[in-house]
Amino acid sequence: MLKDQLGSYKIILASGSPRRKKFFEEMELDFEIRLKPVEEVYPNRLKGAEISDYLSVLKAEHFKGNIQAKEIIITSDTVVWHKGKSLAKATSASEAKEMLHSLSGDWHEVITSVCFTTATQQQTKHSTTHVKFKELSDSEIEHYVKRYKPFDKAGAYGIQEWIGLIAIEEIRGSYTNVVGLPTQMVYETLRAIANP
Repeated sequence: MLKDQLGSYKIILASGSPRRKKFFEEMELDFEIRLKPVEEVYPNRLKGAEISDYLSVLKAEHFKGNIQAKEIIITSDTVVWHKGKSLAKATSASEAKEMLHSLSGDWHEVITSVCFTTATQQQTKHSTTHVKFKELSDSEIEHYVKRYKPFDKAGAYGIQEWIGLIAIEEIRGSYTNVVGLPTQMVYETLRAIANP
């Protein structure tokens, strides 16, 4: 079991996401949450995975110099990439509806980058999942935004919620990645760190 292999390693999850917290619990790993505020700003030239890679590393920078031996800091960022642009977290109901209208009837990419930082090394990996939405009606979008208020989610939707049940026609890649963490990739990377 990975928990045993990690031995004296201490996992620090630097995320306030309840979904990521739940995944670490379900992977049966001991961890603690340690948050540091970060302004999530990135250079305009970046595209797709470059954005999530950059932001996951940026979040780790705030821990540099304070990482103890045998601590593994895990920072992460998720980007919804569609038609050459990033759909970040919606700031209003109208913006959320606009995002969902743009995703309706089309494919998009969900990219999650995870940065693993220790006192001596840092590595960043990302996972990309392709997701296809059916054509969403105005009333479906209205209902979802009004009831679920998806303002803390990239692309203004949560695949684990009602909209994921009724609107997603096809997924190519990791499902947990779309929820917010590519768990299989995280598990294998931690296993490699524990068994160099």
